[in-house]
Amino acid sequence: MWSTARSGGPEHRVLRRQDWQEDGLRQVLEEMKALYEQNQSDVNEAKSSGRGDLIPTIKFRHCSLLRNQRCIVAYLYDRLLRIRALRWEYGSVLPSALRFHMSAEEMDWFNRYKKSLATYMRSLGGDEGLDITQDMKPPKSLYIEVRCLKDYGEFEVEDGTSVLLKKNSQHFLPRWKCEQLIRQGILEHVLS
Repeated sequence: MWSTARSGGPEHRVLRRQDWQEDGLRQVLEEMKALYEQNQSDVNEAKSSGRGDLIPTIKFRHCSLLRNQRCIVAYLYDRLLRIRALRWEYGSVLPSALRFHMSAEEMDWFNRYKKSLATYMRSLGGDEGLDITQDMKPPKSLYIEVRCLKDYGEFEVEDGTSVLLKKNSQHFLPRWKCEQLIRQGILEHVLS
């Protein structure tokens, strides 16, 4: 479902639309419906005619239904975990390349998760809330040197001063203010 791609910096997981197995899911659901209907028919016949020879077949189909159900739930849960990780990696706004590769239902789930996380963060830390998506790794220093990879425009620092982020410019900025822009590919951390 995910491939690793190099984009001039850290490795990113890339979601691909062809990994969404809609046809496969539909086939499994149709198979489950057919198995269920066959079981219902055999259960009714076993009850009315007293045919005990159908019970092993009914049990086998039931086990197949449970297995298919477990596989579908595991597949969908894995997709949701990966989509949830995108919120932590890229922030509340996904790059259009990632949004393109997600189904409408996945985008809907992402948006509901994003709102839920924002509500939770607003409930923490007083009036302004607390952004728990910052500092994904414990910082070694509060300020870092960054290089701007794209023209971004004015960027306001915590003391109210503005810094102009132009392509190839380097700045010494607070880590917590830069982390989101680093994840979005606008800045890169300069390691000296």
